[in-house]
Amino acid sequence: MSEKLHLLVLFGGRSGEHEVSLMSARAVLGALNPDRYEVIQVGITKAGQWLTGPNALEAFAAGETGDLLSVTLLPDPVRRGLWLLTDEGGLRPYAPVDMVFPVLHGTFGEDGTLQGLLELADMAYVGAGVVGSAVGMDKGIFKDVMRARGFPLAAYGVFSRREVEADVEDVADRCEQIAPYPLFVKPANLGSSVGITKAHDRAELVAALRLAARYDRRLVVEQGLNAREIEVSVLGNEEPRASLPGEIVPGQEFYSYEAKYEDESSRLFIPALLSPEDMEKVRALAVEIYKAVDCAGMARVDFLLNRDDGVFYINEVNTLPGFTQISMYPKLWEASGLPYTELLDKLVDLALKRKADRDRTRWER
Repeated sequence: MSEKLHLLVLFGGRSGEHEVSLMSARAVLGALNPDRYEVIQVGITKAGQWLTGPNALEAFAAGETGDLLSVTLLPDPVRRGLWLLTDEGGLRPYAPVDMVFPVLHGTFGEDGTLQGLLELADMAYVGAGVVGSAVGMDKGIFKDVMRARGFPLAAYGVFSRREVEADVEDVADRCEQIAPYPLFVKPANLGSSVGITKAHDRAELVAALRLAARYDRRLVVEQGLNAREIEVSVLGNEEPRASLPGEIVPGQEFYSYEAKYEDESSRLFIPALLSPEDMEKVRALAVEIYKAVDCAGMARVDFLLNRDDGVFYINEVNTLPGFTQISMYPKLWEASGLPYTELLDKLVDLALKRKADRDRTRWER
């Protein structure tokens, strides 16, 4: 490239995965090729304020953001780039932006809301579009789509916060009709296992429902399988390809937030200890699921391999998965022959190609 690409790396956010996003952003910023990219760091506070500065990530990590500048992107393709919010309440151009790399996890970043803003602004961006992001984010809707397509799923039910607050015992009664204990209770729209509980009895179930309702207005309750946790990274747009599968053996009873980011006793097997037939089966299934929800760029597809019947049950899809150097998504690609820095370049190239394809669409008669 004759000129550097002005790449806005966006991190932080209003979700419960704010800290995870900072960890992912540190790895991404440290690996981007400085000869190819002019990087602009923008962090989003937990209150939703967009802030920038040469060392914005370090300021966010230290909790010292007072010297950063307040900026915004406008949903207006005529007024491109990053805009500075002045003390007088006005706007002033701050920096050109060719593409946005969202390193955001959870609500207000991975759920289609940010993607909608970027579509309105007519900007190229890494990752799935509005539909793929929204469907992938909501575990209940994702499971409904998977069921409609005939993919194998553990038994599940979807409940609302209002139902839990009105009569938690009634909700617990209905949950117990889904499957025998243990039952997993999850906020529908969070990742990194935030707010997830494995309930072994009625008391734990009631507590789990109340906990999940703190994080989302929709809750998913599903059957707890005697399963192995298998994950596959997928990369691409219209012709995606799957990495080698990996297997997680949690150091705790399940792969909780603590098991992912704090407990060093969890183990990863890359590649997963699968037969060649199962290896190819789960890779093909991951690509089918990726296409079914219209993913683009990247996603990590998670499965539960039931020890009792040998079936790969679909667990979830993550359209903006964790991106630290030890996160499963980049580690699986590294094991498949695509190093971290080259993976970032590939994601940028895929985003540019997707934007070029979108530009071919006619919006008027």
